[in-house]
Amino acid sequence: MTGGVGGWAPDVLPGYWQTTIGLGPDRDGEGQVAATLVRRGDAAPAAHAVLAVHGYTDYFFHTELADHFADRGFAFYALDLRKCGRSRRSGQTPHFITDLVHYDEELDQALSIVGGAAQPPKVLVYGHSAGGLIVSLWLDRLRKRGVTVAAGVHGLVLNSPFLDLQGPAILRMQAASALFAAMSRLSPKRVARAPKDGGYGLTLHRDYEGEFDYDLQWKPVGGFPITFGWLHAARRGQARLHRGLDVGVPNLILRSDHTVPETADLADLQRGDAVLDVTQIARWAGCIGNRTAIVPVVDAKHDVFLSLPEPRQIAYRQLDLWLDDYLRTNDTDASAWSRER
Repeated sequence: MTGGVGGWAPDVLPGYWQTTIGLGPDRDGEGQVAATLVRRGDAAPAAHAVLAVHGYTDYFFHTELADHFADRGFAFYALDLRKCGRSRRSGQTPHFITDLVHYDEELDQALSIVGGAAQPPKVLVYGHSAGGLIVSLWLDRLRKRGVTVAAGVHGLVLNSPFLDLQGPAILRMQAASALFAAMSRLSPKRVARAPKDGGYGLTLHRDYEGEFDYDLQWKPVGGFPITFGWLHAARRGQARLHRGLDVGVPNLILRSDHTVPETADLADLQRGDAVLDVTQIARWAGCIGNRTAIVPVVDAKHDVFLSLPEPRQIAYRQLDLWLDDYLRTNDTDASAWSRER
């Protein structure tokens, strides 16, 4: 069923609610697909809202982040994309998709639900890792349709966005992209990269060396396999971003100040990005739009808000400094609009 008012049910997280966004037959041939929109608390009117989108091998579980936005006056929503987390159905390949543009379907519907109140909130979009790439491409398409602000989007926060491939330079060459494209056509579900033992995941979950609790079936420690179909979709999206986007709204990019090898010892894995090359994020961050603030966070992990307490607090402090301007600007605009009316 399509989510909306009256379609909310208790979520797996206490105090949260979820609604299903039916999307019909999968364009990649894995049956019926759906996305899941999660809401923190009740649907009380709010002037501002967040719509958060997770990355690869991920789903929404980070209630500390939601609480932080709520303390700043935001209604908080998170979207589990098709075949991810709450949205994955039996027989479906985790996170499998062959074109990132397909995600526009659930993003458009989620935005419509979030903004469906009698007094629509101003929406701040948030994306982590692959989710950061996905929402940046989506907002660029919204802008081209001329509906970014009309649809309620007024800002963007990216947490270590997936702007290029990690690894040897040969992986980023045209020949490699052509190989990924050919493999995607011939065998899209063939595994390009198998899950790793340990690594970044060990630093997160409380059953290992971390402090966070989440479903290890939805976010396994070693990650999900990466298929050629998904990899080709990501490379096409990155190539589009490298030509230059304009998300149409002010945006903040948070990242770690350095990368660590995924084979590093746990002490180093706790204090660096073991998933992406932060120099690639720095290189391509200027392709997001014209009003971009880029903040490296010393000793942060790949998800800066899952870092150790000290860098995590720095990340929240940097977020708050940006939100101060964001809220001041948008609230001033709203007051001016009310006077004009």
